[in-house]
Amino acid sequence: MGIYLNPGNKGFKGILNGTYVDKTGLIDYVNSTINTSPDRLTCFSRPRRFGKSFAAKMLCAYYDKSCDSRALFEGLEISRKESFEKYLNQFDVIYLDITRFISTAEDIKNVVRDIQKKVIEELRQAYPDCVKEGETVLADALAAVSQRTDNEFVVIIDEWDALFREAKNDSGLQKEYVQLLRGLFKGGTVTDETIAAAYITGILPIKRYGTESALTDFQEFTMTKPDILASYVGFTEDEVCRLCEERNISFEKMKRWYDGYSFETIASVYSPNSVMSAIRRRSFRSYWTTSETYESLKDYISMNFDGLKDAIVAALAGQRIGIETLSFQNDLTSFKSRDDVLTLLIHLGYFAYDEPRNQAYIPNLEVAESFKVAVQNTDWRGVNRALRASEDLLNAAISFNSQAVAAALDEVHSSETSILQYNDENSLSCAITIAFYTARNYYTIIRELPTGKGFADLAFLPRKGIDKPAMIVELKYDKTADTAIQQIKDRRYQGALKDYGGELLLVGINYDKADENKRHTCLIEKWGYYSEGEESADDE
Repeated sequence: MGIYLNPGNKGFKGILNGTYVDKTGLIDYVNSTINTSPDRLTCFSRPRRFGKSFAAKMLCAYYDKSCDSRALFEGLEISRKESFEKYLNQFDVIYLDITRFISTAEDIKNVVRDIQKKVIEELRQAYPDCVKEGETVLADALAAVSQRTDNEFVVIIDEWDALFREAKNDSGLQKEYVQLLRGLFKGGTVTDETIAAAYITGILPIKRYGTESALTDFQEFTMTKPDILASYVGFTEDEVCRLCEERNISFEKMKRWYDGYSFETIASVYSPNSVMSAIRRRSFRSYWTTSETYESLKDYISMNFDGLKDAIVAALAGQRIGIETLSFQNDLTSFKSRDDVLTLLIHLGYFAYDEPRNQAYIPNLEVAESFKVAVQNTDWRGVNRALRASEDLLNAAISFNSQAVAAALDEVHSSETSILQYNDENSLSCAITIAFYTARNYYTIIRELPTGKGFADLAFLPRKGIDKPAMIVELKYDKTADTAIQQIKDRRYQGALKDYGGELLLVGINYDKADENKRHTCLIEKWGYYSEGEESADDE
Protein backbone atom coordinates (compact mmCIF):
# COMPACT_ATOMS: atom_id res chain seq x y z
CA MET A 1 0.00 0.00 0.00
CA GLY A 2 1.09 3.54 -0.69
CA ILE A 3 -0.12 7.08 -0.24
CA TYR A 4 -1.30 7.59 -3.81
CA LEU A 5 -1.12 4.08 -5.31
CA ASN A 6 -3.40 1.62 -3.53
CA PRO A 7 -3.88 3.56 -0.27
CA GLY A 8 -5.86 0.70 1.31
CA ASN A 9 -9.06 0.75 3.32
CA LYS A 10 -8.05 2.39 6.61
CA GLY A 11 -9.86 5.60 5.69
CA PHE A 12 -13.17 3.79 5.23
CA LYS A 13 -12.59 1.71 8.37
CA GLY A 14 -12.36 4.93 10.34
CA ILE A 15 -15.62 6.15 8.83
CA LEU A 16 -17.38 2.90 9.78
CA ASN A 17 -16.16 3.25 13.36
CA GLY A 18 -18.46 6.26 13.72
CA THR A 19 -22.13 6.64 12.87
CA TYR A 20 -22.35 5.60 9.22
CA VAL A 21 -25.22 6.27 6.86
CA ASP A 22 -25.06 3.67 4.10
CA LYS A 23 -24.14 5.35 0.81
CA THR A 24 -22.50 2.30 -0.75
CA GLY A 25 -25.13 2.26 -3.49
CA LEU A 26 -22.88 4.82 -5.19
CA ILE A 27 -20.39 1.99 -5.76
CA ASP A 28 -22.98 0.13 -7.81
CA TYR A 29 -23.33 3.15 -10.08
CA VAL A 30 -19.57 3.43 -10.59
CA ASN A 31 -19.43 -0.33 -11.21
CA SER A 32 -21.94 0.14 -14.02
CA THR A 33 -19.53 2.54 -15.72
CA ILE A 34 -16.41 0.37 -15.63
CA ASN A 35 -14.87 -0.08 -19.08
CA THR A 36 -17.95 1.51 -20.60
CA SER A 37 -17.05 4.37 -22.89
CA PRO A 38 -17.82 7.22 -22.35
CA ASP A 39 -19.55 6.52 -19.02
CA ARG A 40 -16.38 5.36 -17.27
CA LEU A 41 -15.50 8.95 -16.29
CA THR A 42 -17.66 10.49 -13.53
CA CYS A 43 -17.48 13.98 -12.01
CA PHE A 44 -19.79 14.40 -9.00
CA SER A 45 -19.56 17.89 -7.48
CA ARG A 46 -21.28 19.22 -4.37
CA PRO A 47 -20.60 21.67 -1.53
CA ARG A 48 -18.30 21.39 1.45
CA ARG A 49 -19.70 19.33 4.31
CA PHE A 50 -21.68 17.04 1.97
CA GLY A 51 -19.60 13.87 2.34
CA LYS A 52 -17.35 14.08 -0.73
CA SER A 53 -14.23 12.74 1.00
CA PHE A 54 -16.20 9.96 2.71
CA ALA A 55 -17.37 8.76 -0.70
CA ALA A 56 -13.86 8.91 -2.15
CA LYS A 57 -12.44 6.81 0.71
CA MET A 58 -15.30 4.34 0.36
CA LEU A 59 -14.52 3.85 -3.34
CA CYS A 60 -10.80 3.41 -2.57
CA ALA A 61 -11.59 0.68 -0.03
CA TYR A 62 -13.84 -1.15 -2.46
CA TYR A 63 -11.60 -1.15 -5.56
CA ASP A 64 -8.09 -1.32 -4.03
CA LYS A 65 -6.50 -4.70 -4.87
CA SER A 66 -3.88 -4.37 -2.12
CA CYS A 67 -6.40 -5.09 0.66
CA ASP A 68 -9.37 -7.30 1.52
CA SER A 69 -12.42 -5.15 2.19
CA ARG A 70 -15.14 -7.79 2.08
CA ALA A 71 -15.87 -7.62 5.80
CA LEU A 72 -16.22 -3.84 5.68
CA PHE A 73 -19.06 -4.01 3.17
CA GLU A 74 -20.95 -6.99 4.57
CA GLY A 75 -24.54 -6.04 5.32
CA LEU A 76 -24.30 -2.74 3.43
CA GLU A 77 -26.33 -1.97 0.32
CA ILE A 78 -23.56 -2.75 -2.17
CA SER A 79 -23.18 -6.29 -0.78
CA ARG A 80 -26.67 -7.06 -2.11
CA LYS A 81 -25.88 -5.87 -5.64
CA GLU A 82 -24.93 -8.20 -8.47
CA SER A 83 -21.81 -6.17 -9.21
CA PHE A 84 -20.39 -6.53 -5.69
CA GLU A 85 -18.31 -9.67 -6.17
CA LYS A 86 -17.21 -8.81 -9.69
CA TYR A 87 -15.18 -5.72 -8.86
CA LEU A 88 -14.41 -6.01 -5.13
CA ASN A 89 -10.65 -5.31 -4.64
CA GLN A 90 -9.86 -5.93 -8.30
CA PHE A 91 -7.97 -2.80 -9.40
CA ASP A 92 -4.91 -0.69 -8.83
CA VAL A 93 -6.25 2.56 -7.39
CA ILE A 94 -4.71 5.98 -7.89
CA TYR A 95 -6.03 8.27 -5.13
CA LEU A 96 -5.27 12.00 -5.28
CA ASP A 97 -6.40 14.51 -2.66
CA ILE A 98 -5.53 17.78 -4.40
CA THR A 99 -5.82 19.82 -1.19
CA ARG A 100 -3.07 17.67 0.32
CA PHE A 101 -0.72 18.47 -2.54
CA ILE A 102 -1.50 22.18 -2.19
CA SER A 103 -0.93 22.20 1.57
CA THR A 104 2.43 20.39 1.34
CA ALA A 105 3.84 22.19 -1.72
CA GLU A 106 6.64 24.67 -1.12
CA ASP A 107 5.12 26.77 -3.89
CA ILE A 108 1.62 26.28 -5.25
CA LYS A 109 3.03 26.73 -8.75
CA ASN A 110 4.78 23.36 -8.30
CA VAL A 111 1.64 21.41 -7.46
CA VAL A 112 1.07 19.83 -10.88
CA ARG A 113 4.71 18.78 -11.08
CA ASP A 114 4.53 17.39 -7.52
CA ILE A 115 1.44 15.33 -8.32
CA GLN A 116 3.14 13.61 -11.22
CA LYS A 117 6.48 13.18 -9.48
CA LYS A 118 5.10 11.62 -6.29
CA VAL A 119 2.67 9.24 -8.00
CA ILE A 120 5.29 8.13 -10.54
CA GLU A 121 7.72 7.39 -7.68
CA GLU A 122 5.19 5.01 -6.12
CA LEU A 123 4.44 3.41 -9.48
CA ARG A 124 8.16 2.82 -10.06
CA GLN A 125 8.49 1.19 -6.63
CA ALA A 126 5.55 -1.12 -7.32
CA TYR A 127 6.40 -1.80 -10.97
CA PRO A 128 10.16 -1.26 -11.41
CA ASP A 129 10.25 -3.11 -14.72
CA CYS A 130 7.50 -0.97 -16.23
CA VAL A 131 8.21 2.64 -15.32
CA LYS A 132 11.46 3.97 -16.75
CA GLU A 133 13.89 6.19 -14.87
CA GLY A 134 13.31 9.86 -15.50
CA GLU A 135 9.66 9.46 -16.46
CA THR A 136 7.82 12.73 -15.73
CA VAL A 137 4.45 12.23 -17.44
CA LEU A 138 1.94 10.42 -15.23
CA ALA A 139 -0.30 9.32 -18.09
CA ASP A 140 2.68 7.65 -19.81
CA ALA A 141 3.71 5.87 -16.58
CA LEU A 142 0.19 4.46 -16.11
CA ALA A 143 0.06 3.37 -19.74
CA ALA A 144 3.42 1.61 -19.44
CA VAL A 145 2.25 -0.37 -16.40
CA SER A 146 -1.01 -1.30 -18.06
CA GLN A 147 0.60 -2.38 -21.34
CA ARG A 148 3.14 -4.68 -19.62
CA THR A 149 0.88 -6.14 -16.92
CA ASP A 150 -2.67 -5.86 -18.33
CA ASN A 151 -3.59 -4.13 -15.06
CA GLU A 152 -6.21 -1.40 -15.19
CA PHE A 153 -6.50 1.57 -12.90
CA VAL A 154 -9.39 3.19 -11.08
CA VAL A 155 -8.51 6.87 -10.58
CA ILE A 156 -10.18 8.72 -7.69
CA ILE A 157 -9.55 12.44 -7.23
CA ASP A 158 -10.87 14.26 -4.17
CA GLU A 159 -11.24 18.07 -4.28
CA TRP A 160 -10.34 17.96 -7.96
CA ASP A 161 -11.15 21.68 -8.34
CA ALA A 162 -9.01 22.91 -5.42
CA LEU A 163 -6.48 24.57 -7.72
CA PHE A 164 -9.25 26.55 -9.40
CA ARG A 165 -10.28 27.78 -5.96
CA GLU A 166 -6.89 28.34 -4.34
CA ALA A 167 -5.16 29.75 -7.43
CA LYS A 168 -8.21 31.32 -9.01
CA ASN A 169 -6.22 34.08 -10.75
CA ASP A 170 -3.34 31.90 -11.97
CA SER A 171 -4.57 30.92 -15.43
CA GLY A 172 -1.18 29.40 -16.32
CA LEU A 173 -1.28 26.95 -13.41
CA GLN A 174 -4.90 26.11 -14.15
CA LYS A 175 -4.08 25.30 -17.78
CA GLU A 176 -1.14 23.12 -16.70
CA TYR A 177 -3.48 21.22 -14.38
CA VAL A 178 -6.14 20.81 -17.06
CA GLN A 179 -3.49 19.44 -19.40
CA LEU A 180 -2.56 16.84 -16.77
CA LEU A 181 -6.18 15.76 -16.49
CA ARG A 182 -6.64 15.72 -20.24
CA GLY A 183 -3.58 13.52 -20.56
CA LEU A 184 -5.14 11.04 -18.15
CA PHE A 185 -8.71 11.16 -19.42
CA LYS A 186 -8.70 12.48 -22.98
CA GLY A 187 -10.10 9.24 -24.41
CA GLY A 188 -8.75 7.07 -27.18
CA THR A 189 -6.87 3.80 -27.06
CA VAL A 190 -4.42 4.65 -24.26
CA THR A 191 -7.09 5.80 -21.82
CA ASP A 192 -9.45 2.98 -22.77
CA GLU A 193 -6.77 0.37 -22.06
CA THR A 194 -5.44 2.05 -18.90
CA ILE A 195 -8.36 3.58 -16.99
CA ALA A 196 -11.17 1.22 -16.04
CA ALA A 197 -13.05 4.05 -14.34
CA ALA A 198 -12.46 7.48 -12.87
CA TYR A 199 -14.38 9.29 -10.15
CA ILE A 200 -13.54 12.91 -9.40
CA THR A 201 -15.31 15.04 -6.84
CA GLY A 202 -15.14 18.66 -5.75
CA ILE A 203 -17.23 21.76 -5.25
CA LEU A 204 -17.21 23.25 -8.74
CA PRO A 205 -18.35 21.53 -11.92
CA ILE A 206 -15.77 21.05 -14.65
CA LYS A 207 -14.31 24.32 -15.89
CA ARG A 208 -15.86 25.63 -19.08
CA TYR A 209 -14.24 27.70 -21.76
CA GLY A 210 -17.06 29.44 -23.57
CA THR A 211 -19.59 26.67 -24.18
CA GLU A 212 -17.00 23.86 -24.08
CA SER A 213 -15.99 21.74 -21.10
CA ALA A 214 -12.31 21.39 -20.28
CA LEU A 215 -12.81 17.62 -19.85
CA THR A 216 -15.36 16.72 -22.47
CA ASP A 217 -15.58 12.97 -21.79
CA PHE A 218 -16.80 13.21 -18.18
CA GLN A 219 -20.37 12.50 -17.18
CA GLU A 220 -21.21 15.35 -14.79
CA PHE A 221 -23.52 15.38 -11.79
CA THR A 222 -23.87 18.74 -10.04
CA MET A 223 -26.04 20.69 -7.60
CA THR A 224 -28.06 21.95 -10.57
CA LYS A 225 -28.30 18.53 -12.26
CA PRO A 226 -27.57 15.60 -9.91
CA ASP A 227 -29.95 13.35 -11.86
CA ILE A 228 -29.66 9.67 -10.82
CA LEU A 229 -27.10 10.47 -8.12
CA ALA A 230 -29.40 12.89 -6.26
CA SER A 231 -29.79 10.55 -3.27
CA TYR A 232 -26.00 10.62 -2.82
CA VAL A 233 -25.70 14.41 -2.70
CA GLY A 234 -26.34 14.31 1.04
CA PHE A 235 -28.61 12.58 3.56
CA THR A 236 -32.17 11.84 2.46
CA GLU A 237 -35.14 12.53 4.69
CA ASP A 238 -35.64 8.84 5.50
CA GLU A 239 -31.99 8.57 6.55
CA VAL A 240 -32.24 11.65 8.78
CA CYS A 241 -35.52 10.48 10.28
CA ARG A 242 -33.94 7.14 11.25
CA LEU A 243 -30.95 8.91 12.81
CA CYS A 244 -33.26 11.12 14.87
CA GLU A 245 -35.30 8.13 16.06
CA GLU A 246 -32.16 6.19 17.01
CA ARG A 247 -30.70 9.14 18.93
CA ASN A 248 -34.00 10.41 20.39
CA ILE A 249 -33.54 13.84 18.87
CA SER A 250 -36.17 16.16 17.37
CA PHE A 251 -36.71 15.47 13.68
CA GLU A 252 -38.87 18.61 13.40
CA LYS A 253 -35.97 20.80 14.52
CA MET A 254 -33.51 18.89 12.34
CA LYS A 255 -35.69 19.50 9.31
CA ARG A 256 -36.12 23.19 10.02
CA TRP A 257 -32.41 23.77 10.46
CA TYR A 258 -30.86 21.58 7.77
CA ASP A 259 -33.43 20.47 5.17
CA GLY A 260 -34.22 22.41 2.01
CA TYR A 261 -32.11 21.10 -0.84
CA SER A 262 -34.36 19.29 -3.28
CA PHE A 263 -34.20 17.74 -6.73
CA GLU A 264 -36.65 16.22 -9.18
CA THR A 265 -36.22 12.71 -7.80
CA ILE A 266 -35.45 13.54 -4.14
CA ALA A 267 -37.68 15.95 -2.26
CA SER A 268 -35.41 16.61 0.73
CA VAL A 269 -31.63 16.47 1.04
CA TYR A 270 -29.65 17.47 4.14
CA SER A 271 -26.03 18.47 4.75
CA PRO A 272 -24.44 15.38 6.38
CA ASN A 273 -21.94 17.39 8.42
CA SER A 274 -24.64 19.62 9.87
CA VAL A 275 -26.89 16.69 10.77
CA MET A 276 -24.10 14.71 12.41
CA SER A 277 -22.81 17.79 14.26
CA ALA A 278 -26.30 18.42 15.67
CA ILE A 279 -26.55 14.77 16.74
CA ARG A 280 -23.13 14.66 18.37
CA ARG A 281 -23.57 17.95 20.19
CA ARG A 282 -27.33 17.61 20.68
CA SER A 283 -27.57 21.24 19.69
CA PHE A 284 -29.29 22.84 16.71
CA ARG A 285 -27.42 25.81 15.31
CA SER A 286 -25.45 26.91 12.28
CA TYR A 287 -22.33 24.83 11.79
CA TRP A 288 -21.22 27.02 8.89
CA THR A 289 -19.45 29.26 11.35
CA THR A 290 -15.96 29.96 10.04
CA SER A 291 -14.99 33.56 9.32
CA GLU A 292 -13.91 32.42 5.85
CA THR A 293 -17.48 31.36 5.16
CA TYR A 294 -18.88 34.77 6.01
CA GLU A 295 -16.14 36.69 4.23
CA SER A 296 -16.44 34.76 0.98
CA LEU A 297 -20.24 34.96 1.00
CA LYS A 298 -20.08 38.70 1.72
CA ASP A 299 -17.70 39.21 -1.20
CA TYR A 300 -19.93 37.34 -3.63
CA ILE A 301 -23.22 38.99 -2.68
CA SER A 302 -21.59 42.45 -2.76
CA MET A 303 -20.52 42.16 -6.41
CA ASN A 304 -21.62 44.99 -8.65
CA PHE A 305 -24.14 43.31 -10.95
CA ASP A 306 -27.59 44.70 -11.73
CA GLY A 307 -30.29 42.99 -9.72
CA LEU A 308 -27.96 40.97 -7.47
CA LYS A 309 -28.76 42.85 -4.25
CA ASP A 310 -32.46 42.78 -4.99
CA ALA A 311 -32.26 39.02 -5.55
CA ILE A 312 -30.38 38.42 -2.29
CA VAL A 313 -32.83 40.52 -0.27
CA ALA A 314 -35.80 38.77 -1.87
CA ALA A 315 -34.22 35.42 -1.00
CA LEU A 316 -33.71 36.56 2.60
CA ALA A 317 -37.42 37.34 2.63
CA GLY A 318 -38.19 33.76 1.65
CA GLN A 319 -38.82 34.33 -2.03
CA ARG A 320 -37.60 32.15 -4.89
CA ILE A 321 -35.42 33.82 -7.49
CA GLY A 322 -35.65 33.13 -11.22
CA ILE A 323 -32.22 32.23 -12.54
CA GLU A 324 -30.45 31.08 -15.70
CA THR A 325 -27.52 28.78 -14.84
CA LEU A 326 -26.07 27.99 -18.27
CA SER A 327 -23.75 30.98 -18.65
CA PHE A 328 -21.68 30.18 -15.53
CA GLN A 329 -18.13 29.19 -16.51
CA ASN A 330 -17.60 27.03 -13.40
CA ASP A 331 -14.84 29.13 -11.88
CA LEU A 332 -14.48 31.94 -9.33
CA THR A 333 -13.52 34.77 -11.66
CA SER A 334 -15.52 34.69 -14.91
CA PHE A 335 -18.67 36.40 -13.64
CA LYS A 336 -20.70 38.37 -16.17
CA SER A 337 -24.10 38.71 -14.51
CA ARG A 338 -26.03 38.30 -11.27
CA ASP A 339 -27.07 34.82 -12.47
CA ASP A 340 -23.42 33.72 -12.62
CA VAL A 341 -22.98 34.73 -8.98
CA LEU A 342 -26.22 33.05 -7.92
CA THR A 343 -25.22 29.87 -9.78
CA LEU A 344 -21.91 29.79 -7.93
CA LEU A 345 -23.82 30.13 -4.64
CA ILE A 346 -25.86 27.06 -5.64
CA HIS A 347 -22.68 25.03 -6.12
CA LEU A 348 -21.32 26.34 -2.81
CA GLY A 349 -24.52 25.27 -1.03
CA TYR A 350 -25.74 28.76 -0.10
CA PHE A 351 -28.70 28.41 -2.43
CA ALA A 352 -30.81 25.41 -3.30
CA TYR A 353 -32.05 25.03 -6.86
CA ASP A 354 -35.44 24.09 -8.24
CA GLU A 355 -34.47 22.87 -11.71
CA PRO A 356 -37.96 22.46 -13.26
CA ARG A 357 -38.81 26.08 -12.36
CA ASN A 358 -35.27 27.49 -12.76
CA GLN A 359 -35.47 29.06 -9.31
CA ALA A 360 -32.91 29.53 -6.53
CA TYR A 361 -33.76 29.91 -2.84
CA ILE A 362 -32.17 29.86 0.61
CA PRO A 363 -32.74 26.28 1.76
CA ASN A 364 -32.92 26.36 5.55
CA LEU A 365 -32.36 28.21 8.81
CA GLU A 366 -28.66 27.29 9.02
CA VAL A 367 -27.85 28.87 5.66
CA ALA A 368 -30.14 31.82 6.40
CA GLU A 369 -28.02 32.52 9.49
CA SER A 370 -24.91 32.60 7.29
CA PHE A 371 -26.59 35.11 5.00
CA LYS A 372 -27.66 37.23 7.94
CA VAL A 373 -24.11 37.52 9.25
CA ALA A 374 -22.70 38.14 5.77
CA VAL A 375 -25.25 40.86 5.01
CA GLN A 376 -24.56 42.57 8.31
CA ASN A 377 -20.96 42.99 7.17
CA THR A 378 -21.98 44.80 3.98
CA ASP A 379 -22.94 48.44 3.56
CA TRP A 380 -26.61 47.61 2.94
CA ARG A 381 -27.85 50.06 5.54
CA GLY A 382 -31.58 49.52 5.14
CA VAL A 383 -31.37 45.75 5.35
CA ASN A 384 -29.00 45.88 8.31
CA ARG A 385 -31.33 48.20 10.19
CA ALA A 386 -34.17 45.78 9.58
CA LEU A 387 -32.20 42.75 10.74
CA ARG A 388 -30.99 44.46 13.90
CA ALA A 389 -34.47 45.73 14.79
CA SER A 390 -36.41 42.59 13.86
CA GLU A 391 -36.67 41.14 17.40
CA ASP A 392 -38.04 44.42 18.78
CA LEU A 393 -40.47 44.67 15.87
CA LEU A 394 -41.84 41.19 16.53
CA ASN A 395 -42.26 41.94 20.23
CA ALA A 396 -44.09 45.16 19.39
CA ALA A 397 -46.50 43.29 17.10
CA ILE A 398 -47.43 40.58 19.59
CA SER A 399 -47.86 43.29 22.26
CA PHE A 400 -50.46 45.10 20.09
CA ASN A 401 -48.15 48.12 19.87
CA SER A 402 -49.16 49.20 16.39
CA GLN A 403 -47.50 52.61 16.72
CA ALA A 404 -44.16 50.99 17.55
CA VAL A 405 -44.51 48.66 14.55
CA ALA A 406 -45.23 51.59 12.23
CA ALA A 407 -42.36 53.63 13.68
CA ALA A 408 -39.93 50.72 13.29
CA LEU A 409 -40.93 50.28 9.65
CA ASP A 410 -40.50 54.00 9.10
CA GLU A 411 -36.97 53.76 10.49
CA VAL A 412 -36.08 50.82 8.29
CA HIS A 413 -37.41 52.52 5.20
CA SER A 414 -35.84 55.91 5.88
CA SER A 415 -32.56 54.71 4.38
CA GLU A 416 -31.87 55.80 0.84
CA THR A 417 -30.65 52.29 0.01
CA SER A 418 -32.52 51.32 -3.13
CA ILE A 419 -33.01 47.67 -2.22
CA LEU A 420 -35.74 48.52 0.28
CA GLN A 421 -37.69 50.88 -1.93
CA TYR A 422 -41.34 49.96 -2.49
CA ASN A 423 -42.74 49.71 -6.00
CA ASP A 424 -45.81 47.58 -5.33
CA GLU A 425 -47.36 45.30 -2.72
CA ASN A 426 -44.91 42.50 -3.57
CA SER A 427 -41.85 44.64 -2.82
CA LEU A 428 -43.60 45.87 0.34
CA SER A 429 -44.16 42.24 1.32
CA CYS A 430 -40.48 41.49 0.76
CA ALA A 431 -39.38 44.39 2.95
CA ILE A 432 -41.87 43.55 5.71
CA THR A 433 -40.63 39.96 5.78
CA ILE A 434 -37.06 41.20 6.19
CA ALA A 435 -38.24 43.50 8.97
CA PHE A 436 -39.73 40.47 10.76
CA TYR A 437 -36.62 38.39 10.05
CA THR A 438 -36.14 37.13 13.62
CA ALA A 439 -39.67 35.73 13.55
CA ARG A 440 -38.47 32.73 11.53
CA ASN A 441 -36.82 31.46 14.73
CA TYR A 442 -40.28 31.05 16.26
CA TYR A 443 -42.67 30.83 13.31
CA THR A 444 -43.25 29.11 10.03
CA ILE A 445 -43.81 32.06 7.70
CA ILE A 446 -46.11 31.44 4.73
CA ARG A 447 -46.31 33.96 1.93
CA GLU A 448 -49.68 34.09 0.16
CA LEU A 449 -51.46 31.59 2.39
CA PRO A 450 -54.37 30.08 0.39
CA THR A 451 -57.65 30.67 2.21
CA GLY A 452 -60.40 29.66 -0.20
CA LYS A 453 -61.33 33.30 -0.84
CA GLY A 454 -57.95 34.54 -1.95
CA PHE A 455 -54.50 34.62 -0.40
CA ALA A 456 -53.40 36.21 2.86
CA ASP A 457 -50.16 38.11 2.25
CA LEU A 458 -48.27 36.65 5.21
CA ALA A 459 -49.15 34.07 7.83
CA PHE A 460 -47.00 33.50 10.92
CA LEU A 461 -47.64 30.07 12.45
CA PRO A 462 -45.90 29.33 15.79
CA ARG A 463 -43.59 26.35 15.73
CA LYS A 464 -44.24 23.41 18.02
CA GLY A 465 -43.54 24.35 21.62
CA ILE A 466 -43.44 28.11 20.93
CA ASP A 467 -45.76 30.17 23.13
CA LYS A 468 -46.53 33.04 20.78
CA PRO A 469 -49.71 34.01 18.94
CA ALA A 470 -50.28 33.25 15.27
CA MET A 471 -50.53 36.28 13.00
CA ILE A 472 -52.13 37.03 9.66
CA VAL A 473 -50.53 40.09 8.08
CA GLU A 474 -52.25 41.92 5.23
CA LEU A 475 -50.33 44.59 3.35
CA LYS A 476 -51.70 47.55 1.46
CA TYR A 477 -50.07 50.02 -0.85
CA ASP A 478 -51.65 53.50 -1.14
CA LYS A 479 -54.69 52.51 0.93
CA THR A 480 -55.15 52.22 4.73
CA ALA A 481 -54.34 49.79 7.54
CA ASP A 482 -58.09 49.62 8.29
CA THR A 483 -58.67 48.46 4.71
CA ALA A 484 -56.14 45.69 5.23
CA ILE A 485 -57.83 44.47 8.42
CA GLN A 486 -61.26 44.62 6.80
CA GLN A 487 -60.05 42.54 3.86
CA ILE A 488 -58.91 39.81 6.26
CA LYS A 489 -62.37 39.75 7.81
CA ASP A 490 -64.38 40.12 4.60
CA ARG A 491 -62.50 37.33 2.86
CA ARG A 492 -62.33 35.29 6.05
CA TYR A 493 -58.59 34.72 5.76
CA GLN A 494 -58.60 33.76 9.42
CA GLY A 495 -60.72 30.74 8.50
CA ALA A 496 -57.64 29.11 7.00
CA LEU A 497 -56.37 28.77 10.58
CA LYS A 498 -59.60 27.45 12.09
CA ASP A 499 -57.83 24.35 13.40
CA TYR A 500 -55.26 26.44 15.20
CA GLY A 501 -56.27 26.57 18.85
CA GLY A 502 -54.21 29.49 20.10
CA GLU A 503 -54.37 33.26 19.99
CA LEU A 504 -54.57 34.83 16.54
CA LEU A 505 -53.63 38.41 15.66
CA LEU A 506 -54.78 40.30 12.58
CA VAL A 507 -52.17 42.82 11.45
CA GLY A 508 -52.87 45.41 8.78
CA ILE A 509 -49.99 47.48 7.37
CA ASN A 510 -50.22 50.24 4.78
CA TYR A 511 -47.64 52.34 3.02
CA ASP A 512 -48.60 55.48 1.14
CA LYS A 513 -46.02 56.27 -1.53
CA ALA A 514 -47.28 59.88 -1.68
CA ASP A 515 -46.14 60.43 1.92
CA GLU A 516 -42.80 62.18 1.58
CA ASN A 517 -41.89 61.17 5.15
CA LYS A 518 -42.13 57.47 4.20
CA ARG A 519 -44.56 56.75 6.98
CA HIS A 520 -46.36 53.47 7.53
CA THR A 521 -49.62 52.90 9.33
CA CYS A 522 -50.44 49.76 11.29
CA LEU A 523 -53.51 48.30 12.97
CA ILE A 524 -53.45 45.14 15.16
CA GLU A 525 -56.52 43.28 16.37
CA LYS A 526 -57.03 40.03 18.26
CA TRP A 527 -59.16 37.26 16.81
CA GLY A 528 -60.01 34.41 19.20
CA TYR A 529 -60.89 30.77 18.63
CA TYR A 530 -62.11 28.24 21.14
CA SER A 531 -59.70 25.39 21.68
CA GLU A 532 -62.02 22.91 19.95
CA GLY A 533 -61.83 24.99 16.79
CA GLU A 534 -65.28 26.64 16.97
CA GLU A 535 -65.42 30.32 16.10
CA SER A 536 -65.85 32.81 18.90
CA ALA A 537 -68.59 35.39 19.14
CA ASP A 538 -66.25 37.88 17.50
CA ASP A 539 -66.97 36.16 14.21
CA GLU A 540 -70.76 36.41 14.42
